[in-house]
Amino acid sequence: MTDIFERMLASGIIPDDDPQLPRLWEAVARTIKLSAALNTSTDIDQIRDRLSEITGTSIDKSTIAFVPFHTNFGQHIKLGRNVFINHACSFLDLGGITIEDDVQIGPRVSLITENHPLDPSNRKSLDLKSILIKRNAWIGTGAIILPGVTIGENAVVAAGAVVNKDVPANTIVGGIPAKIIKTIE
Repeated sequence: MTDIFERMLASGIIPDDDPQLPRLWEAVARTIKLSAALNTSTDIDQIRDRLSEITGTSIDKSTIAFVPFHTNFGQHIKLGRNVFINHACSFLDLGGITIEDDVQIGPRVSLITENHPLDPSNRKSLDLKSILIKRNAWIGTGAIILPGVTIGENAVVAAGAVVNKDVPANTIVGGIPAKIIKTIE
C-alpha cells in the first residue's frame, strides 16, 4: 500500500475505511491549530511565515496573502512567485493545489479539490482531483473552482463564477456553470 499522502495527490478515491486515514486527521488537526495563529497575524511577513509553516514550504517574499485564510490541510498547496491572495479565501487542498507565478486571487475565492462519491454506500469516502492555476491568471471575487480544473495561462474567471471544467488560456469565463465569455487578444 502506498502512502496516503501520495495517493491523495494521485487523484481518485480514498475509502472511508482506509487504514491510513488517522494520519490524515492528525495532519488536519495540526493545520487547524496553525490556522488559528495564521489568522491572527498582524503583517504580511508574519502571514507568509505562518502560511509557510502550514504548507511545509518556504513561500517567496514576492507572494502576498491576506487573512483570514482557510485551509483544511495546507501541505498540498504550492504557491509560485508574485502571487496575490486576497481576504477570506478557502483552499481545500487534499487533492493538491498548484498556483503558478503572477496569479491574482480575489476575496472569498474557494479552491476545492475534494468531493465524495455519489453512491450512498460509499459517500463518506473522499474523491480527490487536483487544481492547477497557470501563470498570470486572475480569479475574481467569490469564484469557486471545483476539483480537477485547470485555469489556463492569462485566463480570467469572473466574480461569482463556478468553474467545473478546464478554462483555456487567454479566455474570460463567467456564470454558473462557467462558460467562455470572450477571448483575450
